[in-house]
Amino acid sequence: MLMVKDCTTVWNNCLQVIKDNIGEQSYKTWFEPIVPLSLANNVLTIQVPSQFFYEWLEEHYVGLLKKVVFQELGSEGRLEYSIIVDQGNDHSKPQTVNIPTKKVPAAVANSYRPEQSFLKNPFESKAIDRHFFNSQLNQSYTFENYIEGDCNRLARSAGYAVANKPGTTSFNPLMVYGGVGLGKTHLVQAIGNHIKGNNPDKFVLYVSSEKFVNQFIESLKTNSVQDFANFYLLVDILIIDDVQFLSGKEKTQEMFFHIFNHLHQSGKQIVMTSDCPPRDLKGLEERLLSRFKWGLTADLQSPDFETRMAIIQKKMQSDGIHIPDNVIEYLAYSVDTNVRELEGVLISLIAQSSLNRKEIDLELAKAALKHIIEDVETEVNLDFIQKTVAEYFQVSLDSLKAKTRKKEIVTARQVAMYFAKEYTSHSLKSIGYHFGGRDHSTVIHSVQTVSDLIDTDKKFKASIQELQKKFKVKAV
Repeated sequence: MLMVKDCTTVWNNCLQVIKDNIGEQSYKTWFEPIVPLSLANNVLTIQVPSQFFYEWLEEHYVGLLKKVVFQELGSEGRLEYSIIVDQGNDHSKPQTVNIPTKKVPAAVANSYRPEQSFLKNPFESKAIDRHFFNSQLNQSYTFENYIEGDCNRLARSAGYAVANKPGTTSFNPLMVYGGVGLGKTHLVQAIGNHIKGNNPDKFVLYVSSEKFVNQFIESLKTNSVQDFANFYLLVDILIIDDVQFLSGKEKTQEMFFHIFNHLHQSGKQIVMTSDCPPRDLKGLEERLLSRFKWGLTADLQSPDFETRMAIIQKKMQSDGIHIPDNVIEYLAYSVDTNVRELEGVLISLIAQSSLNRKEIDLELAKAALKHIIEDVETEVNLDFIQKTVAEYFQVSLDSLKAKTRKKEIVTARQVAMYFAKEYTSHSLKSIGYHFGGRDHSTVIHSVQTVSDLIDTDKKFKASIQELQKKFKVKAV
């Protein structure tokens, strides 16, 4: 009895062969979305999502498709595509166009070899002059003006290594993450500028994730996805900013996945930034996240006091502006959030100085910053603690920062350090810096000494309690 075949059965049989001949990801991308529509007069009609989809299948898998159709329907079997050209809406059905497959001789189809799908890259680049394209780098972002500190040392060191040997270190990809305004964009663009300076023939491209997404959407609208892919596969060093914005965008992630794989396998360098480590990224496919972890992930933290001091000094030096040390300390202490806010405060201060035709001093700094940051005069700060303790113990303010080991001065210094630890947010290292550049171990010893004396010496305890009243009044 002759068995009548239906389109679904025939197509499922075809898929079994196709699945054994190509990679899993290629199968999921290019064959799972296909829907069998009809089988009539030995013509199998399958529906594909777009014109681009049809062109891709015809360019890369036509031999395999012909082979499986011949196996199922015989030498007279033919394949036809139903291409969706309009997705339709609630009131109208999708519009389709039917196109027969290209003429491929049976001999070619039968000679199709599975390995061809791996040898021929689906994003094979066209001959485009790479030197025509702009790298989109800001020339002012360099390693020379990127201040290194404890907060960014690993990321900067890794970035510099990548910049000197792109694509050949184990830091590929390099993922730099951190909060807003901590210097992620500066660092990754410094990598790009360094590479361009030493390897002018390298095609370095910086792009934000938002721009990448918009470009991809536009390529879908204009049926130019192939050109979009071709362009990105020309890149030697791809720097993509804020990859967290790819979250939830499945088609864009699919495209980025293929681009990432091609570049990485070709020894090209990939550098990315994010607002959090890969493990905390939501809405990204697991296969992408696993690739993000292939290289090195380095974080950027809020700059510590010493780094903020260095940033201010470097900025003022590059602008040819002199600021007294006490103003630099005031600014570094007052703005402890991120580099971007610190730079904004410096611009405001310079503007105030220029408009009012005044030299930059502590008074002007406080006036300029009162609407930008919290008024530190209402806080217990290091200056107030040092002055109050110096007056109480009847020693000079300078002696607290000097190297002298006189007992009365050592006691006053230790008490001041104790209150600095108690009433300010300064780190131990920062407190030591403000007391003549002493290290954190000296601060720890001072705090412990004062705590022990409070427990064992009633007179000393009374002095501390008296001083505490001054600080508590100040802090109200």
